[in-house]
Amino acid sequence: MNSRSIIRMMRKHLFCSDQSTQRPRHLFPGINFGFYCSWRCQFFFLLGPLPRLFPKDIGVTRGDESQVSYYVGILQLSSSVAHTLTIFHWSRLSDYIGRKPVLLTALLAHVISMFAFGLSKTFLGLVISCVVCGAFDPGDAVIKTLVMDITDATNMPKAFSYMPIPVMIATMVGSLIGGLLSRPADRFPDIFGRSELLKTYPYLLPCSISAFFISMIWLVACICLKESVSTRTPLWELIKGGFFGQSYSKSRRPSSNVTFHPGEVQPKPLPLRALLTSKVLSVTASYATMGLFHMALSLVLPVFYATPIELGGLSLDPPRIGALLAASGIIQGIFQLLLYARLHHHFGARAIHITGVSSGIPIVILFPVANALARAYGIGMAVWLCVVVQLTLKTSLLMCFPCLTLFIRAAAPNRASLGATTGIAQVALAVGRIIGPVCAASIFSYSLQQGHDAWLIYYFFIVIVFLAVGTALLLPHDLGVWEDSQ
Repeated sequence: MNSRSIIRMMRKHLFCSDQSTQRPRHLFPGINFGFYCSWRCQFFFLLGPLPRLFPKDIGVTRGDESQVSYYVGILQLSSSVAHTLTIFHWSRLSDYIGRKPVLLTALLAHVISMFAFGLSKTFLGLVISCVVCGAFDPGDAVIKTLVMDITDATNMPKAFSYMPIPVMIATMVGSLIGGLLSRPADRFPDIFGRSELLKTYPYLLPCSISAFFISMIWLVACICLKESVSTRTPLWELIKGGFFGQSYSKSRRPSSNVTFHPGEVQPKPLPLRALLTSKVLSVTASYATMGLFHMALSLVLPVFYATPIELGGLSLDPPRIGALLAASGIIQGIFQLLLYARLHHHFGARAIHITGVSSGIPIVILFPVANALARAYGIGMAVWLCVVVQLTLKTSLLMCFPCLTLFIRAAAPNRASLGATTGIAQVALAVGRIIGPVCAASIFSYSLQQGHDAWLIYYFFIVIVFLAVGTALLLPHDLGVWEDSQ
């Protein structure tokens, strides 16, 4: 076998091609994509188990363990609301001044918020830290836009198939840092027992380690991260021109590290009204319904497993639930890494998305089926089979999100408005992720009360699934149909 045959085999194995046309396959820049993975990691370092431990230790619950979840919910809600209110503005700003300045600003704010979180002695201080963290979290929107900038239709599915890797790593390492290094003076008295600082601020050590990690990411990004926006507008001129009033029309400065043809007309970011096209609204609706269903399902699933059988659950103990969810997360990440790009090459984004959304129907049906089997025969092979099938189907559900990212890129009116278009979709996703858990938790608790319909939560799920399927049918069969009109 000669060298050319070997090269052809390697390319065929590593990189996918577009399903509609046989265009050349391109590699995505490693430095920028590596920064994307690092960013995904640092976000989970920010969370970990600390928000669940802080409210109890600072005395806001007054010793009532039942109130811990309530205050944890306030912390998470404050961060989510701040993120929802600011994500579009960060995304739109990145279209003008570039992705790199926005990301560097956000990383610096996260370092400050982590130190503030570790030094907080009141619940108000925790809330402020979470608000800062959420408000300066362009995260998914700007980072995904960066990946869209540096990839094309031939390699974007392969790029987004790597998304679960940093999430899995950060979830494990972040939880270990937050769990093992909290209250170090009590846990490791021989090492930290003499530190009055760590006795006064028992969560400063894990927060400091997270802040140090984020600082390293900031330093690497500042030196190595390449700007992906071809032309930029100076921030001061943008402020003087009225950034949020209308599209900035003055000349834009070309980026030094982005090449383009001198005679090529560079597109400009469009105002908000021009972005609200039927294509963008279709993808946004799909994103919102998917986010709502996924977050609602993620909340109800462990609660259902832990709920007593006589109340409609499976009566599983916490260690089993944790092992199930951890194993499921690892399998989902591996499956997406190894198979998503190939599935996209053979079937296309729309087919994968509709299949994933439709899998929500059997996922919901398996809830009452598993409970009925548990009532009749106990926790046996039949029940475990239902649980395994349910978690396996969730894998296809998670593959909807990279598919929708591809549709967002294709729906953008022009490449200069890619950040704002992604921001619109992310706002809808964030709203769905706020509403979904609240509605699901309330309906599930209401359905468990005596005299109420125990199937009410499943009716709610089925309605959301059918809405998600309906919005998915609005998406085009071929991404090129939307891309050609840009």
